[in-house]
Amino acid sequence: MRFQTRTARLAPCVAATLLVAFGCSGGDGETTGGSAGQIPVFEVDPDWPTIPDGWVLGQVASVAIDARDHVWVLQRPGTLEPEEASMAAPPVLEFDPEGNFQQAWGGPSPAYPWPASEHGIFVDHKGFVWIGGNGPEDQVLKFTMGGDFVMQIGRPGEATGNGDTENLGRPADTWVHPPTNELFIADGYGNRRVIVYDADTGAFKRMWGAFGNEPTDGQADPAWATEQEGPGPPQFSQPVHAARVSNDGLVYVSDRGGKRVQVFTLDGEYESQVFIGRECLAPACGNGTTAASTAFSTDPEQRFLYVGNRSQARVMVLDRMTLEILDSFGEWGSDPGDFGTLHHMAVDSGGNLYVTEVTPLEPVNRRVQKFELVGMRPRSAR
Repeated sequence: MRFQTRTARLAPCVAATLLVAFGCSGGDGETTGGSAGQIPVFEVDPDWPTIPDGWVLGQVASVAIDARDHVWVLQRPGTLEPEEASMAAPPVLEFDPEGNFQQAWGGPSPAYPWPASEHGIFVDHKGFVWIGGNGPEDQVLKFTMGGDFVMQIGRPGEATGNGDTENLGRPADTWVHPPTNELFIADGYGNRRVIVYDADTGAFKRMWGAFGNEPTDGQADPAWATEQEGPGPPQFSQPVHAARVSNDGLVYVSDRGGKRVQVFTLDGEYESQVFIGRECLAPACGNGTTAASTAFSTDPEQRFLYVGNRSQARVMVLDRMTLEILDSFGEWGSDPGDFGTLHHMAVDSGGNLYVTEVTPLEPVNRRVQKFELVGMRPRSAR
């Protein structure tokens, strides 16, 4: 069912904006140096977006941007408390760039197995919407923008592990690379791999694990979670939370459990990696996982890589090609510009950054925040 209406603002917000001018230490606890240059400056919009009166959002799992700069939000109605359940918004919501509500749809249907725990959303270059879940789901679903079902990859309850090319294991995230029309899936809550399919037919193409290794079943050695040196585990540490492809054909994989982002060619050949908050240890530092998501700046070279640092509640700013950490912003909290359990991110054509949160405990942040790109500043400025 589709909904189209525009009314009141989402949640009470403070009137003042918050300027995010990078001037913090890097995620590994040291102030980063490096070559001269400029870095982005963002300002949070505390009143973005609007939703209909009477609707509330559950945990906001994911966000995607389409070719018109419309913002697509995937949220979890099932995470609401019983007293709020009757006010639950549909799982998929579309907003225009100004945050005006456009439509909403999604949820259980006899035509397809809707995920019990919504996780990732992506809108491809042909205008199709892809949905995945991290509950007991082993499927990715493809829809039109109006919510009409198109295709399903994987079948719930039929996955047999990382060697299974027909089924998935609780897929976290999707991304379609236009030049090859290939669907890259971070198949990472039940499995620990990146797997690639033809985005039109659903035909399997290839897959790989960390360092380009053949993905294997089983869990990473718990000792890796406290390791402070060395290359890290030879397989991804669940969850493999996101896989995003740059314009020049590099695949950036968020190995959240491994506290790193690994970079590959389109064919899965390992290129490099960067650790994010490697000193972050549970329980003193949340659950100890960090690299939740990535997004690219929208200049032609995509010079900056943004990395969502889950447990340290920060967005990291990296040089995309060297993977040097340039700066970071954010802190734990519920004020505009703060983060709870930071989850997924996306960037529109103007360079504005959108960040979702799925905080289950205090602070209970169930929102998507828009950070407007307001300019650049010299990196050395404080």
